[in-house]
Amino acid sequence: MASDTTVIQSTDGRTVGKAVVVPGVVFTCGTTSLLKGLSTVALGIAGLGRSEVSLPVQFASAFKFPKKFAMCLSSSSSSKGVIFFGDGPYVFLPNVEVSKSLMYTPLILNPVSTAGAYFEGNPSTDYFINLTSIKINGKAVPLNVALLNITDGNGGTKISTVNPYTVMETSIFKAFVNVFRHEAKNLTKVSSVKPFKYCFSSKNTPSTRVGPAVPLIDLVMHSSSVYWRIFGANSMVQVKEDVICLGFVDGGSNPRTSIVIGGYQLEDNLVQIDLEKARLGFSSSLLFKQTTCSNFNFTSSA
Repeated sequence: MASDTTVIQSTDGRTVGKAVVVPGVVFTCGTTSLLKGLSTVALGIAGLGRSEVSLPVQFASAFKFPKKFAMCLSSSSSSKGVIFFGDGPYVFLPNVEVSKSLMYTPLILNPVSTAGAYFEGNPSTDYFINLTSIKINGKAVPLNVALLNITDGNGGTKISTVNPYTVMETSIFKAFVNVFRHEAKNLTKVSSVKPFKYCFSSKNTPSTRVGPAVPLIDLVMHSSSVYWRIFGANSMVQVKEDVICLGFVDGGSNPRTSIVIGGYQLEDNLVQIDLEKARLGFSSSLLFKQTTCSNFNFTSSA
């Protein structure tokens, strides 16, 4: 490991402020293989995990604010998303204050590292959440609920910006798809397009503010009243001009983690990680609020 001085932009949650200097930021060098599967323009990986040397923890120490950050991934390859270190507000054009409408669920500590033998004996730095069920159009997906629990480091649900799409253990994936297809009987199935297994014609699929008009997916957390709703913009991927695919993939019969919520499902959703209170906050789709993650005002107010 090494350290260096970093310069980042400050903000009041509405507009960009002056640049501030952070001395002694710890970083490490790695091989380019770590960038496999990421954008071709990616030069490195920002450490945002549950670690004492993650950027949120280092910045919290430097500026004496809570160990908390929020990320909002843009759905556009030509527009920026935004990460906030510290507390809100999180205001997007046209004056949409997202922090007031977040729902919260506890962060679960996986006591066993999911990062390989090098970190054996340490707890996982990934962010696990207490997903208890999945509903599609209000209908429960029949799952082996034991897979949603963490046992000896295996199972459970985590979020990941490294995985482009949500990955599910095979039995969960099959049950999920069966219910989705039953609820999407009005959609015309077409040939699959890798890595997706279930694709549909978009010719006769109506478009809404929150994406294609397809069945609603609810990720139900620790309480039935706390659920992360996934609309068509985050469940369906446009792979061809007239073809959309269900943006979830089969992770095999024995994955380390049963469900990994991937980056596509996080786009245009604000996700807050609060390490002080050990909880995750989520907004669901900002499209429903008539804004996006690229609508933060990056114009300096200074």
